[in-house]
Amino acid sequence: MRLWLCIALLSIVLCVSADRPRIGRGIVRAGQFVRDAVGGARDMYRAYKDMREANYKGADKYFHARGNYDAARRGPGGAWAARVISDAREGWQSRVSGRGAEDTRLDQEANRWGRSGGDPNRYRPKGLPSKY
Repeated sequence: MRLWLCIALLSIVLCVSADRPRIGRGIVRAGQFVRDAVGGARDMYRAYKDMREANYKGADKYFHARGNYDAARRGPGGAWAARVISDAREGWQSRVSGRGAEDTRLDQEANRWGRSGGDPNRYRPKGLPSKY
């Protein structure tokens, strides 16, 4: 049974890589989207982790923009992951943390700036260590 399963999977891989029929291209694109989304989520987490580590006053918007920028550079999957994570985080923050609508609006502006390819350094505060 395992042998036949391996043969079937190998056949699918060979068919997809040989002609790239329409369905094969769709499968490959879906795989790339998922890979980009996972990488984008990792980029967002790294920016969050760096923000917590830096603990630098006024750097919040920079890390928002940087995380979204890095994720979106991966492709459509990364941009999708950045949008979903940013929207969920800001939705939660506006309801639970009490930071207010203005802070959420400014965070979302930085998120959109980064996702659209804008330079995150626009939001970088003076004195933030170069490590970030």
